[in-house]
Amino acid sequence: MDSSTTLTRIKLLLKMNEFLDIVLNRVSEELQTKPLSADITELLKLLSKPHVKSLLSVHDTVAQKSYDPELPPLPDNIDDDEDSVKIIRLVKNKEPLGATIKKDEKTGAITIARIMKGGAADRSGLIHVGDELKEVNGIPVEGKKPEDIIQILSQSEGAITFKVVPGPETEGLSNEHKMYVKVLFDYDPEEDKAIPCKEAGMAFKKGDVLRVMSQEDATWWQAKIEGGANPRAGLIPSKHFQERRFALRQQTSNTQPQKVSRKPSGLRRSFRLSKRGKKTNKSMYECKKSEQYDTADVPTYEEVAPYCRAHGAKHRLVVLVGPTGVGLNELKRKLLISDPQHFSVTIPHTSRVKRNQESDGVEYHFISKHLFEADIHNNKFIEYGEYKGSYYGTSLDSIRSVIAKNKVCLLDVQPHSLKHLRTAEFKPYVVFVKPPSIERLRETRKNAQMISWKGDKDSSKPLTDEDFQEMISAAQLMENQSSHLFDLVIVNDELASAFSELRQALRKVETETHWVPVSWTHS
Repeated sequence: MDSSTTLTRIKLLLKMNEFLDIVLNRVSEELQTKPLSADITELLKLLSKPHVKSLLSVHDTVAQKSYDPELPPLPDNIDDDEDSVKIIRLVKNKEPLGATIKKDEKTGAITIARIMKGGAADRSGLIHVGDELKEVNGIPVEGKKPEDIIQILSQSEGAITFKVVPGPETEGLSNEHKMYVKVLFDYDPEEDKAIPCKEAGMAFKKGDVLRVMSQEDATWWQAKIEGGANPRAGLIPSKHFQERRFALRQQTSNTQPQKVSRKPSGLRRSFRLSKRGKKTNKSMYECKKSEQYDTADVPTYEEVAPYCRAHGAKHRLVVLVGPTGVGLNELKRKLLISDPQHFSVTIPHTSRVKRNQESDGVEYHFISKHLFEADIHNNKFIEYGEYKGSYYGTSLDSIRSVIAKNKVCLLDVQPHSLKHLRTAEFKPYVVFVKPPSIERLRETRKNAQMISWKGDKDSSKPLTDEDFQEMISAAQLMENQSSHLFDLVIVNDELASAFSELRQALRKVETETHWVPVSWTHS
């Protein structure tokens, strides 16, 4: 018999459900009756190695399905009249059990408060909310605090035996609506004194998308991070509970003395680019809408759904937000130059008199002051202001006009205007452009000039450290108050790299799936 026939027999023997000693004995006996060729000698040597023996041992164990842990025997001290008592055994590894308990202050009973979706208890299907806990691993829980029982469970591994009295059955919970939410604040259960069980809590960061698995508890939802590796849900504060806590904190902070700013309302400089890409007009006007954060909009959770722009569908509005001098206009200009057939900007409205070299609908839409005021009254402007007795503003219709031409409309606005643009019609993608450190501003903006107005004349002056600090402070205020509305944050340290980052992100907006408010997908 040649060595190939021998190897075939070995393969067949390995596939049989026989113990290691039988396999080795038969193989060794057969090989030893043959002339000790180099191949057979090498094979005998391999079979004697500990690694091969271990591999064959594992094979036999799996083949016999004998890998279940050995459970302890059922307790023999169960009273005959305890018909309603359940004895439950769960095999627990290092993961949490996935259940929380509470103590009834009146009766002292320890009951299951909640079952975490996807946890060990939930996967077993044996423990339910409302079950009364009597013993854990033979240890009575009567008179113990929930913390003592949690300590027992956390230190237990392998098989855990529970003695419980079934609670009232609940029906219909499995059909509960599942939803996805984008979180608008950071959360760490270790820092939350109100959470019933820190070990069951789930930390998350602003911008994460969560799948809410259960809203059975009005105060504490169960959720898991979408796309995360952990299949077990964790506790998070419910929307109502978090809003209530935020309101209480606001009330407390409002009772503290506030620093009053004596500086007049911020003035916004707006440059509009002509189709030739040159600066044609500049205007500085005072925005009539308050820049203070609307405390009625509490940033907690926003229900979202996946959205991908269909081929041929209207483009999403692209909104740039940032402090004066950070480079919004430079980024818009580079986008326009890069693809003028794809990107465009709005044409503003004004009530001032048209100059000789100007054309209606090119530099501005020129309308009367009476008509401008009527449009203000009818909420036709997303932003407007007054400068030297004339109105200037950006209308909603001017945005629609660009989008109707199958172009991407580029718009920069003050943060307070974002909530008016966040509609299913525009589906805005909001980019916050923030400045780098003051040291980098000194390096990169040393030749920059700021335009100032004095009477009917305008002049320019170099940017100072005071201008840089004001830019940084304004950016911090915007980020603190409105960051929950931003889809992307870009630090404009160097214009070319900032533009490259922005351009790449806008390509993804047009081709990839993004999470957007669920109301935007119902239109």
